[in-house]
Amino acid sequence: MSKITTELLLERAVPRSTRLRKIETLNLSKLQLKTGDLDPRLFSRLRHLQKLDLSDNLLDKFPNSLTLPDLRVLNCNNNQLEDVTALKQFPLLEELTYENNMYLTTNDDYKVMFLLQNLRLLNGKDITKLANHVRHVNSRKLTNKVTAHWEKFFRDQLPEKYTVEQVKSIKKKFLKSVQTNVVYGPSSLSEFTRWRVGHASLTPLVASRRVWRPPEKEPPQPPWAACARALSPSRGRSSSSYGDGTAWDVSAEPLHFLQCHSKGNSREDFKTQLWSCVFEPFSSRTVATCGGEAVCLIDCETGMVLKKYKVATEEFFSVAWTTLTMVVGDSRKKTHNILAAAGRRGIVKLIHVAADFCYGEIKAHKKPIATICFSPTHETHLFTASYDKRIALWDIGIPDCDYNFKASQLLVLEALSIPLRIALVPTCPDQYLLAGCEEGCFCWNIKLDKEQKNRPFEAMFQFPDDEGDMTTSHRVDGLAFLNDDVIVSKSSKTGCIFLWSWSRSFDGKGKASQRTISAVILAELEWSTTDMSYLTLSTCPAKEYVFCGDEKGSVWMYNLSNCTTAWSTILKWPELRANGEQLTEVLINNVVTDPTFTYLVALTSVNITAIWKKS
Repeated sequence: MSKITTELLLERAVPRSTRLRKIETLNLSKLQLKTGDLDPRLFSRLRHLQKLDLSDNLLDKFPNSLTLPDLRVLNCNNNQLEDVTALKQFPLLEELTYENNMYLTTNDDYKVMFLLQNLRLLNGKDITKLANHVRHVNSRKLTNKVTAHWEKFFRDQLPEKYTVEQVKSIKKKFLKSVQTNVVYGPSSLSEFTRWRVGHASLTPLVASRRVWRPPEKEPPQPPWAACARALSPSRGRSSSSYGDGTAWDVSAEPLHFLQCHSKGNSREDFKTQLWSCVFEPFSSRTVATCGGEAVCLIDCETGMVLKKYKVATEEFFSVAWTTLTMVVGDSRKKTHNILAAAGRRGIVKLIHVAADFCYGEIKAHKKPIATICFSPTHETHLFTASYDKRIALWDIGIPDCDYNFKASQLLVLEALSIPLRIALVPTCPDQYLLAGCEEGCFCWNIKLDKEQKNRPFEAMFQFPDDEGDMTTSHRVDGLAFLNDDVIVSKSSKTGCIFLWSWSRSFDGKGKASQRTISAVILAELEWSTTDMSYLTLSTCPAKEYVFCGDEKGSVWMYNLSNCTTAWSTILKWPELRANGEQLTEVLINNVVTDPTFTYLVALTSVNITAIWKKS
């Protein structure tokens, strides 16, 4: 009989609780627990658990499916842990301690810094700077060494036409060779280096610029190209297999279909377009959505609209979150999530969500704002992209206890056409910004140490079109980073989503401005053949997924987490009826997931917010 029961969990909650789903802090220390005592089925009911103490037990590892989507603080001191890689299942983890686990070394410290992108404190020490170095600088240099090793010794071993077995054989030899011969960093971290090489996604190397398009017959496919083939599954569930013959199954159950952006709260409104949705920081279930005159906050699990903000003369196009450290009434400092919303009027609304108060606005542009985003490194820096063909960088300031604040414009980026989507480069978010525009994809240098406040673009990227020719003149209505290097965009080629490399496409050392650069395409994902525009895409970097809706109400999902077996699936739009009539001609304007891919939210052209839950 397991040592852990529902009754024990309720008793050990801090404070004691009557329901598992209400527990936020749990102390399971000094219970002589072994790994087998951690029952995933029981732990999956702790949906709101944020702090977990497992110190002074007998754990040698973690089960791979504890399903704690909100876990932020974990104490594993004084156990018998031998491996830390299973901790990647807690992507929101901020504080981790595992002192006095005799089998863990400095190499394990580096592994968790790489795996847990939100980790700030490790064994009581602030590791922010070191972790950023490990995730970005270390990874980039190691990737360059691995790439050079492939190019020099293995690339020519892959024949022009090859089988899956040949790919497997070469990959096995390559991994063995690179783990033996590629050296980086001090010898004390050699185990971490070998682990990174053995577990990093090597698909761009194996794919080696090869592009797969679905032929009439089924020849063997390159590893990543298998992702490019979209299947038509049964409603809400599908599986497919490529490469090594194993099958993946994905199941997403529809939870809620909400009509919460209606003009004048009319139940007959099936015309309001919904445009943007973003999950709240440090939450896997609260999402902000916008469209028409309203911005809504929705609990994905219950389907409840927690808050709603309306501006009668506005049509909101974009929302973005940031977290500010504010001074409260008794002079204490406290962090609060702030929501920015913008749209047709060119005005940015700033909302203090916890206080349920829109405390200010910034008159950012004289024309509509298409999209906005906050800097990941400067919490007060907000980018606004407008129909006036400009992208502005603002410092929104920090409101005082009376909500007085001062906003200032720091930078203006000049575009040749309307910017539709913007993305900061993860490895250098203070230096480069990408924008997908009505007539191309562009890059700007945004370093603030330059005196020039108004700046032209530094480079424009060209892509293959339907005829196979390279072009810069095309609408880029989807743009996002899948990881530190891989960019996902939707543009010039019908029925196609491009995956391309930032580091291999752009050379930051080039001095010429307004250069034309060919994007280095890694793969193409098959998508709908519609010519409908503004159906944007998104990514879930932690799970290595790409999502894009289409003109039939379907959501295309691409799993790029495995370099030998990759797959795609389609969530079909269900049969919904309003006033006895079936809703038809549904466009999916936007689709996002939370960082753990627990919930998927799709925004439509018919005033419906659709929420699925992955099981």
